[in-house]
Amino acid sequence: MQLIGMLDSPYVRRVAISLKLMGMPFEHHSVSVFRHFDRFSAINPVVKAPTLVCDDGETLMDSTLILGYLEAIAGPAHSLMPSSSAPDHIAHRDALKLIGLGLAADEKAVQRYYELNLRPEDKQHRPWIERVTGQLFAALDLIEPIAAKASPWLMGKRILQPDVTITTAWRFTHFVMPGLLEESRYPALRALSARTEALPEFLSTPLD
Repeated sequence: MQLIGMLDSPYVRRVAISLKLMGMPFEHHSVSVFRHFDRFSAINPVVKAPTLVCDDGETLMDSTLILGYLEAIAGPAHSLMPSSSAPDHIAHRDALKLIGLGLAADEKAVQRYYELNLRPEDKQHRPWIERVTGQLFAALDLIEPIAAKASPWLMGKRILQPDVTITTAWRFTHFVMPGLLEESRYPALRALSARTEALPEFLSTPLD
């Protein structure tokens, strides 16, 4: 398998780290949707990162759909999700809730970054910036009390997809918008990020 996209995307990074945690071999190609548009277009005409090129040449895009496929072929022993079957379906639902919050934080951080850094200053819409910033904080505020109960991970003793998704969202937000997040407001998220970013799978997949 080949993973296409830059690790400065939280979506690409969550897939790359998940592949490593699942023990699934892959090649990573750092192709930018901006600087290497034509090269990316030759792989996936939609030019959407991440793109996964499967062993048979078929391509998938969207990090959640890619991870759904990887979960299907990884098997229970390598899964990063609780089982969706009874009696584990509540844990599965809780994991989906946390992943959804992490992805919401990703989305709003990306929207804020693009508005402030890609749109000319005279075209920036302040109410939109304030709205997505508030949504970003709302997602992190909902995650913080859950992270405070992590033991040591969000779902218990083993690192799972919620930890990966939330940590990559936290790291991305800090990287592209330094100083936006008051760390005193999110001590549990800060501690969770420190634990996950110290793992070999994260260290070998640096955002920067």
